[in-house]
Amino acid sequence: MSTDSGVNDTLRAAELAGSVLDEIERVVVGKRSVLELVLLALLADGHILIEDLPGLAKTLMARSFASVIHLRFSRIQFTPDLMPSDVTGAAIYDQRSGEFVFRPGPIFANLLLGDEINRAPAKTQAALLEAMQERQVTVDGLTRPLERPFLVIATQNPIEAEGTYPLPEAQLDRFLVRISVGHPERKHEIEMLERRAARRTDELELREVVDPATLRWMQGVTEAVHVSPSIAAYIVDLVQATRSSPMVQVGASPRGSLALLKLSRSRATLAGRDFVIPEDVKAVAVPALAHRIMLKPEVWVQRIRTDDLVRRVLESVPTPSADEAAPIRS
Repeated sequence: MSTDSGVNDTLRAAELAGSVLDEIERVVVGKRSVLELVLLALLADGHILIEDLPGLAKTLMARSFASVIHLRFSRIQFTPDLMPSDVTGAAIYDQRSGEFVFRPGPIFANLLLGDEINRAPAKTQAALLEAMQERQVTVDGLTRPLERPFLVIATQNPIEAEGTYPLPEAQLDRFLVRISVGHPERKHEIEMLERRAARRTDELELREVVDPATLRWMQGVTEAVHVSPSIAAYIVDLVQATRSSPMVQVGASPRGSLALLKLSRSRATLAGRDFVIPEDVKAVAVPALAHRIMLKPEVWVQRIRTDDLVRRVLESVPTPSADEAAPIRS
């Protein structure tokens, strides 16, 4: 049951979210929908996989979110010789004290950018993915919690296979959402050049819009968004349809259902609503589910993608009435 204070909190969170996006759009031009997806994942306290070609502002996007939300930012360039300790940190012997002293790795940040994660060997990937799941790292038998919020944006190049270690499906499942940025439209690329020429420098100072504590509050507001029984059933029906499709070898797991729930709530918050409607679920279904599905070999050789499969599922599963989604007001 919703209260007036809950509605007001949602509206305030939506206003702050809009301000965050507006500020980042000063440097990332013409990609509002992509920025919204990143913010939806941040509101849902989930990790993001950006799968796209080099030079499409992936690093800029991550740095911009860190600046605008005042998150402690760290970046790891994954390479084939990267060791797990290069990610988590290690105990170093201090000759002065005669003791081992822990030197934290770059994973001890609020927002971590893992560049080209598929270039690191499996053991190093696993060190990062374990931290993503547990929000802690264990080094030399001692467990150290990661400061909240702890969010990972990982990138990988989808077309370059040489010298890469593709993420197994079980590890892909740890990412709340998979995003593709894409090239900008012609008018937006012209606007980008004009802005760069006008300011006469590569650097652009972004103002802080919210702080980490405010982001945590916004995440709490998102967790309070109402999900009706009909919406919950719709989410489950969509996910189960990915499992029963004759084109699918492995469908989305229950973690996919949870991802749909979380991202749908985030989208409702962004819209200033304290309840989820069917359009919220539909809008996030592809980025939430497509990377969790494995097609049969005879299907993917026909160049049918998992994104296409999710869109077909959206067309086939009956949509509940929007009237059933709203909470009963007291």
